[in-house]
Amino acid sequence: MLAFANAKINLGLNVTQKRADGYHNIETVFYPVKLYDVIELTDADETTCIVKGIDVPGNAEDNLCLKAFEVLKRDFDLPAQQITLLKNIPIGAGLGGGSSDAAHLIKLVNDKFKLELSVEVMQDYVRPLGADCAFFIDNQPAYAFGKGDEFSSIAIDLSKYYLVLVKPPIHVATADAYAGIKPIIPSRSVKDLIHLPIAEWKSNLKNDFEPSVFSKYPEIEQIKTSLYQSGALFSLMSGSGSCVYAIFDRQVSLPELERENRVFYNV
Repeated sequence: MLAFANAKINLGLNVTQKRADGYHNIETVFYPVKLYDVIELTDADETTCIVKGIDVPGNAEDNLCLKAFEVLKRDFDLPAQQITLLKNIPIGAGLGGGSSDAAHLIKLVNDKFKLELSVEVMQDYVRPLGADCAFFIDNQPAYAFGKGDEFSSIAIDLSKYYLVLVKPPIHVATADAYAGIKPIIPSRSVKDLIHLPIAEWKSNLKNDFEPSVFSKYPEIEQIKTSLYQSGALFSLMSGSGSCVYAIFDRQVSLPELERENRVFYNV
């Protein structure tokens, strides 16, 4: 059985508070995009995870797909499976690829073995694996708050626009991104700002990680500048990673950005 695990972008991101448990409270809007990893689940003599495509740092035994399977196996009598992950979503990009893989593995196991788990139960299984994992269970645009694992639905549809992702050859570690953050509660919530016309997002929707990441990696800021120079209605760094996305009102080609970066069109 196959699953196609999509990426997400953050439409605005505010880090609002440092928590007693060491995490941070945030508020953001998660929006799914059409960039996919592929997960295959097949019967096997022992449970293993094989990763193909983009190189993933660390050992395969630490892969979130394998951890997600083991979480379910504690409560269900599941036979051994070979998990094959074809990795296409860039690492350290703020696109939630690993989190999506874990969530889609949970959904794949649920379907294959007819566990009949509800959305809420699957979210509870995957939450301990990462703050944004639970979003990919329902996989619909959502206002996220708390650690990024509490949600309310939000009406936002960008399907009539042309989305482009630009991933430079830079890996921004989440811990490093948070190290430069001073949490503050914004005067206006992302939940309200998202309903402004997109033409007004540029001066209203922010990503709190941009200042510290841009100061360390000015080439990421230059990508955002280039996207606006190319006519983007809105551009922002996604999450705490190095990927910058842009929303256009027309199809574009960005060969100058393709020279040193991976560019994904019409996501």
